[in-house]
Amino acid sequence: MQKPEITIHDIAKKLNISASTVSRALKDNPLISEATRKKIKKAAEEMGYRPNVMAANLRTKRTNTIGVIVPLINRHFFSSVISGIEDVAYKQGFAVTISQSNDNLEKESTIAHTFYSNRVDGLILSIGMETQSYDHLKLFSERNIPLVFFDRVVDEIPSHKIVVDDFGGAYRATQHLITQGRKRIAHIGGPLNLKIYTRREEGYRQALKDADLPIDDQLILHNSLTREDGLRAIKKIVNLKERPDAIFCANDTTALSTIIYLNEKRINVPEEIAIVGFSNEPFSELVTPSITTVKQPGFEMGQKAAELLIKQINSKTKPTTFETITMKTELVIRNSSKTK
Repeated sequence: MQKPEITIHDIAKKLNISASTVSRALKDNPLISEATRKKIKKAAEEMGYRPNVMAANLRTKRTNTIGVIVPLINRHFFSSVISGIEDVAYKQGFAVTISQSNDNLEKESTIAHTFYSNRVDGLILSIGMETQSYDHLKLFSERNIPLVFFDRVVDEIPSHKIVVDDFGGAYRATQHLITQGRKRIAHIGGPLNLKIYTRREEGYRQALKDADLPIDDQLILHNSLTREDGLRAIKKIVNLKERPDAIFCANDTTALSTIIYLNEKRINVPEEIAIVGFSNEPFSELVTPSITTVKQPGFEMGQKAAELLIKQINSKTKPTTFETITMKTELVIRNSSKTK
């Protein structure tokens, strides 16, 4: 038989004091002496007392919970952002509930509705690759529940946004390939409904333009940037009549599958085809050759997203203006692109 839940009245009865004294002591009210507080807390612990957070939440209309939706938890960039969010949220007394959408719109929508029903105080998210309608997110902004986007953002919803300099990162990556003497540079990009991938392609195109190199649309492919997509893209690229001498990939997963395929086909990287990725996933340092990539400040992005969200949660008024914060990227040069 299940034991009944221990209440403050049970503790009061055991110690022969009033329930209001127990309640005050458990909230560290200075009106109760430290000795009494210690005695009450010790009894509460021994008896297995659990504070009724739900009842307290009903009084304050706050759950002290932040919802986080990321496309893929197993990507180093997203796990770094989560670490940054938790770092700030924990110190401010917020619990963080994390879910992944697997880049699936239906799943993202279901998670958002669940978070909404569970009354999270705010939501931090990066949208999935399939997401092109935003009703499930407008639900939050229309009801003044704070929302902060990071990395993959939605311009149609007024909110704080944390992004990286995707254009600049892609520009420097492509420029680096040009300085290595590459003249026919391909680009494997992500879906163009996501601004990060349009910005990365724009950076690539601008670097070619500034170097007076031709832009060949045959060398620009778009997909969902999975390992399988990367494999399909590189097979298509190496079968072109005029093969490229370098490829800028919009993420490291694609760069990795490209290198694996080229190694199998005995096409030398970087001598015959140089490769650059984007994100600085941990594996990029460990494969042979190690992958030149663009590093993103994931942890700092998470911290900033949590700071902005919690500030909004604690504010009595809705912000009249929203910030878009752009963080710097860093080109990490490794063996997959370096020939000079």
